[in-house]
Amino acid sequence: RAAEGDTVDVGSVIAVVEEIAGKVLTETENDKKSDSPATTGTKKVPGRVQVSPLARKMMEERKISIRDMAGRFPGKKITRKDIEGFSSRESAGSPAAPAGGSRETDRKKMTTLRMKLSERLVSVKNETAMLTTFNEVNMQKIIHIREKYGDLFREKYGVGIGFVSFFTRAVVIALKEFPQVNSMIDGDDLVTPRYMDIGIAVSAPKGLVVPVLRNAERMSMTDIELKIKELAGKARDNRITIDDMKGGTFTITNGGVFGSMMSTPILNPPQSAILGMHKILERPIAVNGQVVIAPMMYVALSYDHRVIDGRESVGFLVRIKELLEEPAKMLIEGIDPAGLLPEL
Repeated sequence: RAAEGDTVDVGSVIAVVEEIAGKVLTETENDKKSDSPATTGTKKVPGRVQVSPLARKMMEERKISIRDMAGRFPGKKITRKDIEGFSSRESAGSPAAPAGGSRETDRKKMTTLRMKLSERLVSVKNETAMLTTFNEVNMQKIIHIREKYGDLFREKYGVGIGFVSFFTRAVVIALKEFPQVNSMIDGDDLVTPRYMDIGIAVSAPKGLVVPVLRNAERMSMTDIELKIKELAGKARDNRITIDDMKGGTFTITNGGVFGSMMSTPILNPPQSAILGMHKILERPIAVNGQVVIAPMMYVALSYDHRVIDGRESVGFLVRIKELLEEPAKMLIEGIDPAGLLPEL
Protein backbone atom coordinates (compact mmCIF):
# COMPACT_ATOMS: atom_id res chain seq x y z
CA ARG A 1 0.00 0.00 0.00
CA ALA A 2 1.28 3.47 -0.87
CA ALA A 3 1.89 5.77 2.08
CA GLU A 4 0.70 9.37 2.21
CA GLY A 5 2.97 11.60 0.14
CA ASP A 6 4.48 8.74 -1.90
CA THR A 7 4.84 9.12 -5.67
CA VAL A 8 3.57 6.05 -7.52
CA ASP A 9 3.58 4.98 -11.15
CA VAL A 10 0.38 5.04 -13.20
CA GLY A 11 -1.30 1.66 -12.90
CA SER A 12 0.35 0.75 -9.58
CA VAL A 13 -1.69 -0.92 -6.82
CA ILE A 14 -2.27 1.56 -4.01
CA ALA A 15 -4.94 -0.32 -2.00
CA VAL A 16 -6.55 -3.76 -1.68
CA VAL A 17 -10.26 -4.39 -1.14
CA GLU A 18 -11.35 -7.82 0.12
CA GLU A 19 -14.60 -9.35 1.30
CA ILE A 20 -14.73 -11.02 4.74
CA ALA A 21 -17.90 -12.69 5.99
CA GLY A 22 -19.99 -10.91 3.43
CA LYS A 23 -18.57 -7.50 4.33
CA VAL A 24 -16.28 -5.55 2.05
CA LEU A 25 -13.31 -4.09 3.95
CA THR A 26 -10.56 -1.84 2.71
CA GLU A 27 -7.00 -2.55 3.74
CA THR A 28 -7.16 0.42 6.11
CA GLU A 29 -10.15 -1.08 7.92
CA ASN A 30 -8.39 -4.45 8.17
CA ASP A 31 -5.41 -2.69 9.76
CA LYS A 32 -7.66 -1.16 12.39
CA LYS A 33 -9.03 -4.62 13.30
CA SER A 34 -5.58 -5.85 14.33
CA ASP A 35 -3.17 -4.42 16.90
CA SER A 36 -0.38 -6.73 15.86
CA PRO A 37 2.60 -5.00 14.22
CA ALA A 38 3.27 -8.18 12.28
CA THR A 39 -0.19 -7.94 10.77
CA THR A 40 -0.35 -4.22 10.06
CA GLY A 41 3.28 -3.67 9.12
CA THR A 42 3.34 -0.56 11.29
CA LYS A 43 3.78 0.22 14.94
CA LYS A 44 1.52 2.64 16.75
CA VAL A 45 3.49 5.14 18.78
CA PRO A 46 2.72 8.07 21.08
CA GLY A 47 1.33 11.17 19.47
CA ARG A 48 -0.64 9.15 16.89
CA VAL A 49 2.55 8.50 14.90
CA GLN A 50 2.98 5.36 12.80
CA VAL A 51 6.35 4.08 11.68
CA SER A 52 7.00 1.76 8.74
CA PRO A 53 9.14 -1.32 9.47
CA LEU A 54 12.10 0.02 7.46
CA ALA A 55 11.88 3.42 9.13
CA ARG A 56 11.72 1.76 12.56
CA LYS A 57 14.87 -0.20 11.82
CA MET A 58 16.65 2.96 10.66
CA MET A 59 15.60 4.73 13.87
CA GLU A 60 17.13 1.94 15.95
CA GLU A 61 20.38 2.06 13.99
CA ARG A 62 20.66 5.84 14.24
CA LYS A 63 19.43 5.99 17.85
CA ILE A 64 16.48 8.23 17.05
CA SER A 65 13.74 8.14 19.67
CA ILE A 66 10.01 7.89 19.08
CA ARG A 67 9.60 11.09 21.11
CA ASP A 68 11.84 13.01 18.66
CA MET A 69 9.74 11.90 15.69
CA ALA A 70 6.33 12.26 17.34
CA GLY A 71 6.78 15.99 17.77
CA ARG A 72 7.81 16.48 14.15
CA PHE A 73 5.33 14.19 12.37
CA PRO A 74 2.07 14.13 14.37
CA GLY A 75 -0.63 12.02 12.75
CA LYS A 76 1.63 10.93 9.89
CA LYS A 77 3.13 7.58 9.00
CA ILE A 78 6.91 7.97 9.16
CA THR A 79 8.78 6.59 6.17
CA ARG A 80 12.42 6.08 5.18
CA LYS A 81 12.52 9.53 3.54
CA ASP A 82 11.42 11.18 6.80
CA ILE A 83 14.20 9.48 8.76
CA GLU A 84 16.83 10.42 6.18
CA GLY A 85 15.65 14.04 6.18
CA PHE A 86 15.67 14.17 9.99
CA SER A 87 19.16 12.66 10.15
CA SER A 88 20.61 15.08 7.58
CA ARG A 89 19.24 18.09 9.47
CA GLU A 90 20.56 16.80 12.78
CA SER A 91 24.01 16.11 11.33
CA ALA A 92 24.16 19.61 9.81
CA GLY A 93 23.40 21.09 13.21
CA SER A 94 21.39 24.21 14.01
CA PRO A 95 21.93 27.19 16.26
CA ALA A 96 20.45 27.01 19.71
CA ALA A 97 16.99 28.52 20.10
CA PRO A 98 16.76 31.74 22.10
CA ALA A 99 15.01 31.51 25.42
CA GLY A 100 11.34 30.94 24.80
CA GLY A 101 11.85 30.94 21.01
CA SER A 102 10.41 28.33 18.64
CA ARG A 103 12.52 26.27 16.24
CA GLU A 104 9.58 24.49 14.61
CA THR A 105 9.20 24.25 10.83
CA ASP A 106 6.37 23.41 8.48
CA ARG A 107 6.96 20.79 5.80
CA LYS A 108 4.68 19.81 2.96
CA LYS A 109 5.18 17.96 -0.28
CA MET A 110 5.47 20.10 -3.41
CA THR A 111 2.52 19.82 -5.78
CA THR A 112 3.04 18.08 -9.09
CA LEU A 113 2.45 21.42 -10.84
CA ARG A 114 5.13 23.13 -8.74
CA MET A 115 7.62 20.30 -9.32
CA LYS A 116 7.08 20.38 -13.09
CA LEU A 117 7.40 24.16 -13.07
CA SER A 118 10.65 23.90 -11.11
CA GLU A 119 12.09 21.44 -13.62
CA ARG A 120 11.05 23.68 -16.50
CA LEU A 121 12.59 26.81 -15.00
CA VAL A 122 15.88 25.10 -14.23
CA SER A 123 16.05 23.71 -17.77
CA VAL A 124 15.52 27.23 -19.18
CA LYS A 125 18.48 28.57 -17.20
CA ASN A 126 20.67 25.62 -18.17
CA GLU A 127 19.74 25.28 -21.83
CA THR A 128 19.47 28.89 -23.07
CA ALA A 129 21.85 31.84 -23.28
CA MET A 130 19.44 34.19 -21.53
CA LEU A 131 20.21 37.90 -21.21
CA THR A 132 18.03 40.85 -20.19
CA THR A 133 18.01 44.41 -21.50
CA PHE A 134 16.16 47.29 -19.83
CA ASN A 135 14.56 50.61 -20.72
CA GLU A 136 12.02 52.99 -19.21
CA VAL A 137 8.75 54.33 -20.56
CA ASN A 138 6.92 57.56 -19.83
CA MET A 139 3.32 56.35 -19.41
CA GLN A 140 1.74 59.82 -19.26
CA LYS A 141 -0.08 59.72 -22.62
CA ILE A 142 -1.44 56.22 -22.08
CA ILE A 143 -2.68 57.19 -18.62
CA HIS A 144 -4.32 60.25 -20.19
CA ILE A 145 -6.15 58.03 -22.71
CA ARG A 146 -7.39 55.69 -19.97
CA GLU A 147 -8.58 58.54 -17.78
CA LYS A 148 -10.31 60.44 -20.57
CA TYR A 149 -11.86 57.56 -22.50
CA GLY A 150 -12.07 54.75 -19.94
CA ASP A 151 -15.76 55.23 -19.16
CA LEU A 152 -16.70 55.65 -22.83
CA PHE A 153 -14.75 52.55 -23.79
CA ARG A 154 -16.34 50.49 -21.00
CA GLU A 155 -19.83 51.72 -21.91
CA LYS A 156 -19.37 50.90 -25.57
CA TYR A 157 -17.49 47.60 -25.31
CA GLY A 158 -18.25 46.32 -21.79
CA VAL A 159 -14.58 46.25 -20.79
CA GLY A 160 -12.03 48.81 -19.56
CA ILE A 161 -8.86 49.96 -21.27
CA GLY A 162 -5.94 48.10 -19.69
CA PHE A 163 -2.23 48.74 -19.94
CA VAL A 164 -1.62 45.23 -21.28
CA SER A 165 -3.62 45.91 -24.44
CA PHE A 166 -1.35 48.86 -25.28
CA PHE A 167 1.70 46.68 -24.67
CA THR A 168 0.26 43.90 -26.82
CA ARG A 169 -0.37 46.28 -29.72
CA ALA A 170 3.15 47.68 -29.35
CA VAL A 171 4.65 44.17 -29.29
CA VAL A 172 2.80 43.12 -32.44
CA ILE A 173 4.04 46.17 -34.37
CA ALA A 174 7.60 45.79 -33.09
CA LEU A 175 7.67 42.06 -33.94
CA LYS A 176 6.84 42.91 -37.56
CA GLU A 177 9.93 45.10 -37.64
CA PHE A 178 12.13 42.66 -35.68
CA PRO A 179 10.88 39.16 -36.69
CA GLN A 180 13.96 37.51 -35.16
CA VAL A 181 12.47 38.23 -31.73
CA ASN A 182 9.47 36.10 -32.73
CA SER A 183 11.70 33.14 -33.64
CA MET A 184 12.55 29.89 -31.83
CA ILE A 185 14.99 27.00 -32.17
CA ASP A 186 13.71 23.62 -33.33
CA GLY A 187 16.58 21.15 -33.46
CA ASP A 188 19.03 22.56 -35.99
CA ASP A 189 16.42 24.90 -37.50
CA LEU A 190 15.44 28.45 -36.68
CA VAL A 191 11.66 28.80 -37.00
CA THR A 192 10.12 32.26 -37.48
CA PRO A 193 6.31 32.20 -37.48
CA ARG A 194 4.57 34.74 -39.69
CA TYR A 195 1.88 35.10 -37.04
CA MET A 196 2.05 36.51 -33.50
CA ASP A 197 0.56 34.33 -30.76
CA ILE A 198 1.09 36.46 -27.65
CA GLY A 199 1.06 34.77 -24.23
CA ILE A 200 -0.22 36.91 -21.35
CA ALA A 201 0.97 35.71 -17.94
CA VAL A 202 -1.85 35.86 -15.36
CA SER A 203 -2.04 34.76 -11.74
CA ALA A 204 -4.33 31.81 -10.97
CA PRO A 205 -5.14 30.04 -7.68
CA LYS A 206 -2.73 27.21 -8.54
CA GLY A 207 0.06 29.48 -9.78
CA LEU A 208 1.09 31.50 -12.81
CA VAL A 209 -0.46 30.48 -16.14
CA VAL A 210 0.12 31.88 -19.62
CA PRO A 211 -2.97 31.83 -21.88
CA VAL A 212 -2.35 32.81 -25.49
CA LEU A 213 -3.90 35.47 -27.72
CA ARG A 214 -3.81 33.73 -31.10
CA ASN A 215 -3.10 35.84 -34.21
CA ALA A 216 -2.81 38.96 -32.10
CA GLU A 217 -1.61 40.80 -35.22
CA ARG A 218 -5.20 40.69 -36.48
CA MET A 219 -6.78 41.91 -33.24
CA SER A 220 -7.90 45.44 -32.41
CA MET A 221 -7.39 46.78 -28.91
CA THR A 222 -11.02 45.97 -28.21
CA ASP A 223 -10.49 42.37 -29.31
CA ILE A 224 -7.41 42.17 -27.11
CA GLU A 225 -9.21 43.52 -24.05
CA LEU A 226 -12.19 41.20 -24.48
CA LYS A 227 -9.97 38.14 -24.97
CA ILE A 228 -7.76 38.99 -21.99
CA LYS A 229 -10.86 39.42 -19.84
CA GLU A 230 -12.17 36.02 -20.97
CA LEU A 231 -8.89 34.18 -20.38
CA ALA A 232 -8.18 35.88 -17.05
CA GLY A 233 -11.65 34.90 -15.83
CA LYS A 234 -11.08 31.28 -16.82
CA ALA A 235 -7.73 31.31 -15.01
CA ARG A 236 -9.24 32.71 -11.80
CA ASP A 237 -12.02 30.10 -11.89
CA ASN A 238 -9.58 27.24 -12.64
CA ARG A 239 -11.27 26.68 -16.01
CA ILE A 240 -8.18 27.37 -18.10
CA THR A 241 -7.35 24.52 -20.49
CA ILE A 242 -4.19 23.21 -22.13
CA ASP A 243 -5.49 24.45 -25.48
CA ASP A 244 -5.78 27.98 -24.02
CA MET A 245 -2.08 27.90 -23.11
CA LYS A 246 -0.65 25.82 -25.95
CA GLY A 247 1.85 27.40 -28.31
CA GLY A 248 2.71 31.06 -28.13
CA THR A 249 5.52 32.88 -29.93
CA PHE A 250 6.15 35.70 -27.42
CA THR A 251 5.10 36.38 -23.82
CA ILE A 252 4.19 39.49 -21.80
CA THR A 253 4.31 39.35 -18.00
CA ASN A 254 3.22 42.12 -15.63
CA GLY A 255 5.07 42.06 -12.32
CA GLY A 256 3.80 45.55 -11.66
CA VAL A 257 0.46 44.23 -10.41
CA PHE A 258 2.38 42.78 -7.43
CA GLY A 259 4.40 45.97 -6.89
CA SER A 260 7.61 44.96 -8.67
CA MET A 261 9.72 47.94 -9.74
CA MET A 262 12.21 45.94 -11.82
CA SER A 263 12.87 42.28 -12.55
CA THR A 264 14.41 39.93 -15.10
CA PRO A 265 11.57 37.76 -16.45
CA ILE A 266 12.51 34.19 -17.36
CA LEU A 267 11.92 32.78 -20.83
CA ASN A 268 8.86 30.70 -21.63
CA PRO A 269 10.35 27.92 -23.83
CA PRO A 270 10.52 27.31 -26.71
CA GLN A 271 10.00 31.07 -27.13
CA SER A 272 13.11 33.23 -27.42
CA ALA A 273 11.91 36.42 -25.71
CA ILE A 274 9.62 37.72 -22.97
CA LEU A 275 8.67 41.31 -22.10
CA GLY A 276 8.32 42.32 -18.46
CA MET A 277 6.10 45.22 -17.35
CA HIS A 278 6.53 46.78 -13.91
CA LYS A 279 4.99 49.19 -11.43
CA ILE A 280 4.40 52.77 -12.58
CA LEU A 281 6.15 55.24 -10.27
CA GLU A 282 6.30 59.02 -10.45
CA ARG A 283 9.94 60.06 -10.85
CA PRO A 284 11.81 63.22 -11.88
CA ILE A 285 13.04 63.09 -15.48
CA ALA A 286 14.54 65.60 -17.90
CA VAL A 287 12.20 66.79 -20.69
CA ASN A 288 13.46 69.45 -23.12
CA GLY A 289 16.06 70.58 -20.63
CA GLN A 290 13.54 70.83 -17.76
CA VAL A 291 13.09 68.53 -14.77
CA VAL A 292 9.51 67.25 -14.57
CA ILE A 293 7.71 64.59 -12.57
CA ALA A 294 6.35 61.83 -14.81
CA PRO A 295 4.75 58.38 -14.34
CA MET A 296 7.59 56.08 -15.38
CA MET A 297 7.74 52.32 -15.87
CA TYR A 298 10.82 50.17 -16.24
CA VAL A 299 10.46 47.53 -18.95
CA ALA A 300 12.68 44.48 -19.39
CA LEU A 301 13.23 42.17 -22.34
CA SER A 302 14.77 38.79 -21.56
CA TYR A 303 15.95 36.97 -24.67
CA ASP A 304 17.89 33.94 -25.86
CA HIS A 305 21.18 35.25 -27.21
CA ARG A 306 21.52 32.15 -29.42
CA VAL A 307 18.62 33.48 -31.49
CA ILE A 308 18.55 37.23 -30.89
CA ASP A 309 21.56 39.54 -31.07
CA GLY A 310 22.01 42.74 -29.12
CA ARG A 311 21.00 44.90 -32.07
CA GLU A 312 17.62 43.18 -32.38
CA SER A 313 16.93 43.02 -28.65
CA VAL A 314 17.79 46.66 -27.94
CA GLY A 315 16.14 47.90 -31.15
CA PHE A 316 12.97 45.95 -30.35
CA LEU A 317 12.73 47.38 -26.82
CA VAL A 318 13.43 50.93 -28.02
CA ARG A 319 10.62 50.54 -30.56
CA ILE A 320 8.28 49.38 -27.76
CA LYS A 321 9.20 52.51 -25.80
CA GLU A 322 8.54 54.78 -28.81
CA LEU A 323 5.12 53.27 -29.47
CA LEU A 324 4.01 53.45 -25.83
CA GLU A 325 5.15 57.06 -25.42
CA GLU A 326 3.39 58.05 -28.66
CA PRO A 327 0.32 55.79 -28.71
CA ALA A 328 -1.08 57.52 -31.80
CA LYS A 329 1.60 55.70 -33.78
CA MET A 330 0.30 52.27 -32.87
CA LEU A 331 -3.32 53.27 -33.32
CA ILE A 332 -2.46 54.28 -36.87
CA GLU A 333 -1.00 50.79 -37.40
CA GLY A 334 -4.22 49.08 -36.35
CA ILE A 335 -7.84 49.86 -35.62
CA ASP A 336 -8.73 52.95 -33.59
CA PRO A 337 -11.32 51.26 -31.34
CA ALA A 338 -12.86 54.25 -29.58
CA GLY A 339 -12.20 57.19 -31.86
CA LEU A 340 -9.21 58.23 -29.76
CA LEU A 341 -6.88 59.26 -32.57
CA PRO A 342 -8.18 62.82 -33.21
CA GLU A 343 -7.65 63.73 -29.55
CA LEU A 344 -4.01 62.63 -29.40
